[in-house]
Amino acid sequence: MLSVNRISKSFGLNKLFDEVTFNVSAGDRFGLVGPNGCGKTTLLKIIQGLEKADAGSIRFFPSDLRIGYQPQAFLFEPGETLGEFMDRMLPSLEMASHRLSVLAEELVHQPDSEDIHRAYDDALEQLQRAGETAGSSREVLSRLGLGGLVQETPVAHMSGGQKTRLALAGVILSNPTLLILDEPTNHLDLDMLEWLENWLVQFRGGILLVSHDRVFLDRVVTGILDLDPIAQRLKVYPGSYSTYLDAKAAELEQQWQTYTDQQDEIARLKRAAGAVRSRAKFHKGGKADPTQTDGLAAGFFADRSLETIRRAKSIEKRVEHLLTDERVDRPASQWQMHMIFNDLPSNGRDVLGLEDLTVGYEDKTLLNNIRLTIRHGERVALAGPNGCGKTTLVRTIAGQIEPISGKVRIGSGVKVGYMAQEQEGLDGKLNAVETIQQAGGPGESQIRQFLSYYLLTGDDVFLPVERLSYGERARLMLAVLTAQGCNFLLLDEPINHLDIPSRTRFEEALGAYQGTVLAVVHDRFFIQSYATVLWEVREGRIYSEVYSEKGSGKNRLPMSGKE
Repeated sequence: MLSVNRISKSFGLNKLFDEVTFNVSAGDRFGLVGPNGCGKTTLLKIIQGLEKADAGSIRFFPSDLRIGYQPQAFLFEPGETLGEFMDRMLPSLEMASHRLSVLAEELVHQPDSEDIHRAYDDALEQLQRAGETAGSSREVLSRLGLGGLVQETPVAHMSGGQKTRLALAGVILSNPTLLILDEPTNHLDLDMLEWLENWLVQFRGGILLVSHDRVFLDRVVTGILDLDPIAQRLKVYPGSYSTYLDAKAAELEQQWQTYTDQQDEIARLKRAAGAVRSRAKFHKGGKADPTQTDGLAAGFFADRSLETIRRAKSIEKRVEHLLTDERVDRPASQWQMHMIFNDLPSNGRDVLGLEDLTVGYEDKTLLNNIRLTIRHGERVALAGPNGCGKTTLVRTIAGQIEPISGKVRIGSGVKVGYMAQEQEGLDGKLNAVETIQQAGGPGESQIRQFLSYYLLTGDDVFLPVERLSYGERARLMLAVLTAQGCNFLLLDEPINHLDIPSRTRFEEALGAYQGTVLAVVHDRFFIQSYATVLWEVREGRIYSEVYSEKGSGKNRLPMSGKE
């Protein structure tokens, strides 16, 4: 279906990748992974013909392959409605039927034409697919949380999440044979994710996708394409994402062993060469000293010294060969985000108490009569469908929205730090250094060192915040919370814009964090590996699940509303 052959791409002096080669066939489901900035989206754009490669070739087969491409930012037509978009994306039942009729008429006049027979069979298959797609469009829209929108809804009036899900629905329903998806899980809640996983696993064509959702990758892909920013090469790993991680760990262990063995051998040879040279040194009064022996003996021992020097040079030549032609490079450390939470103020046992709390807006109540408590050290994951009130609850706890009724009680000694989805707490005119100074940070040199833990380095720390990427702003917001010494973090989708290595490091840092966390998340791996308590929103109520161990829950009880 897709053949990528020795593709290379650079932007100025910055080389993204070199001689990337892989194939996607029917039934293949490849996940393209690598840290942010390594060129994943650029590679997809090159495949789609939206970017030009410096070298290499892209080939599709058959030539009439139907490609469904979902970019991160899907472009809709100006003034387009939901219904008009779906009509544009879906195969036309009317057009397929008309084409079949035309070909049937041609077969009457040319019954022996193989080309017309093949075209007729293809048109019949397209008609069948168009009929199937037309019947499933309502279900797909409903599964992606768009079932309540009328066909006349202007796309421009939709939220960013609704637009993303509409684009995904259109791509799915366009009847593709090859899917190319860039971050398809963005803005999907847990139910939508599970539905999409099942749909993709049953898809009979080829799939190439980019995702930072590790559980999604584990459940969907049949292979991983690892785009390494250090080697600037791509390597294919068969199997699930977990299998890929095991293979990468084994490779790294072997690389370190090979490197260590060579360093030991180089050190041994250098010692040997030094010892041999020391034996060849001229010693006054020694056997090679003509003042102490006859000329014949002096010449004999001088020749032996020359032979010893030749042996030393031979050993040194071997060392030079190991350092050049046979050099084994030290395994490069993959960059990761470092987070440090130190010297947090202590607080009492109860961090948060929600007493008969009802949240929402004047015209719409979202969550009713919540009675919940968070204790010191608990790590609570808040999950649920899009639009169910998760962000509204967090903003109410943060004091940004007044509750409809009930009370929010913050415990004694608790310092709340709130990270919004779009980092609204950052001043777009300030740069990163000024932002940390405003948060109570030390001098500039110490701040720059501190910011480097969050991968904010070089001249980037002097750029206005409004010019930073979403991921950079997310990391800066985490740095601000750290600098402020907050001991209760309210995190609204904190890992949305982080790649997999940074998500892993973020979880490790929070695992060592001594404070308390309430995080709105859709990442199931994060929930399973990090949360000690799960709050799940369903039909205006919150169900609390206390995790006895990581990844296993107990005591699933409704904790809001009445039975």
